[in-house]
Amino acid sequence: MSSENVIEADERDAAPQFVLPLVVRIEKTAPPARTDALETAARAVLVMLSDERSTGDGPWARAVRDWEDARIRKVVRRARGAEWRRAGLLPGITVTGAEAEVRVFPPVPLDGWPKDLARLQVSGTELADPSAPPPPAPGAAVLWLNPELRMSAGKEMAQVGHGAQLLWWALDGAARTAWREAGFPVAVRTAGPERWAELVASGRPVVRDAGFTEIAPGSATVVSDYSPAV
Repeated sequence: MSSENVIEADERDAAPQFVLPLVVRIEKTAPPARTDALETAARAVLVMLSDERSTGDGPWARAVRDWEDARIRKVVRRARGAEWRRAGLLPGITVTGAEAEVRVFPPVPLDGWPKDLARLQVSGTELADPSAPPPPAPGAAVLWLNPELRMSAGKEMAQVGHGAQLLWWALDGAARTAWREAGFPVAVRTAGPERWAELVASGRPVVRDAGFTEIAPGSATVVSDYSPAV
């Protein structure tokens, strides 16, 4: 790591820390499929970043800028029943997938969560796919997961959300507009070992985890792959 990178990391750590809350709806009798939840979480991050309230002089813009100036943290919690309904009353955006529902909220201080979100559980987001997901649809961004890591569904939701965010930053204005107008098509898949090695070395955006939970610091978790036709 260069001295410039060390300084940048120190500055990020010294800044007030914010977190982007995401809440996934997990009802006891009807939990979403894992891949559906992952893809919906990724799109939720993109919807938040591109929403007019998050840009310019929008009411969420300052919180988003403060969050991006520090460590880019995301925390996924789960809710059902009355918990989900209470979460829906707070300012935010609900994004739906095939069956999954994820609500994303403007960034909040690390130690300043609204009480109706703070009381929600982080653990218990274990989800499964009833069958293997199909190949990604043509034109979709693909967020490739590291085949060598094992993470909870909640952790993976945060990781693919970060992968989507890195990809958003990497695109120019025309590509962003086209992706947004298409509804942010995105697929989450696990790469094969050989393909993963190629992806990490390809120059595409790579998520490297800070190591706060579950996995070792610096672990490469997601590579973002997208070739927009604009």
